[in-house]
Amino acid sequence: MKVVGFAGFSGSGKTTLVEQLIPELRLRGLRVSVVKHAHHSFDIDHPGKDTYRHREAGAFEVVAASDKRLMLVREFEQPATLSVHHLLAELYQGVDWVLVEGFKDSDLLKIEVWRAPEPGRAAKPVRYPDDDFVVAIATDAPHNLPVPTQRPVLDLNAPDQVVDWLLQHADRFDYQWDLHGDLLPCVPQ
Repeated sequence: MKVVGFAGFSGSGKTTLVEQLIPELRLRGLRVSVVKHAHHSFDIDHPGKDTYRHREAGAFEVVAASDKRLMLVREFEQPATLSVHHLLAELYQGVDWVLVEGFKDSDLLKIEVWRAPEPGRAAKPVRYPDDDFVVAIATDAPHNLPVPTQRPVLDLNAPDQVVDWLLQHADRFDYQWDLHGDLLPCVPQ
């Protein structure tokens, strides 16, 4: 499986870009999964639903499935900090690409998403000068990047071109299993 991260400040367009990349990859016959970093207490379940009631009753895990989807909700008894690698290990192994949103400090190869500041606002800082895992920058304003770079600069508004670039460099994004069945991340080149 191939794994690529997308990092950037809130409002930079990470979610929109990932959302646009999914159908582009699917059009090319590829199976895509997404890992998203969420903050604190989030919920995909709702009061009154059977699965919610089971969790409230104390179930450690609740799995709900139909002929269309599967949902797993796991409650931690103590706060737990999971790495992106823990989450990748939970995914179905038959996926071609995993798009990881957030986890900006991870050791995954990633594309930094950066937008030019709105008039009257300061530019957000960039990660790519100090993060060897940033392999490209997706931006709406390449001429406004605050720090010159030799990394590829991709058009944030052209998801088909971002997919072309990912597929041209697909070997760099291989996420391998070690001899113990653990996932090994790719390394910057």
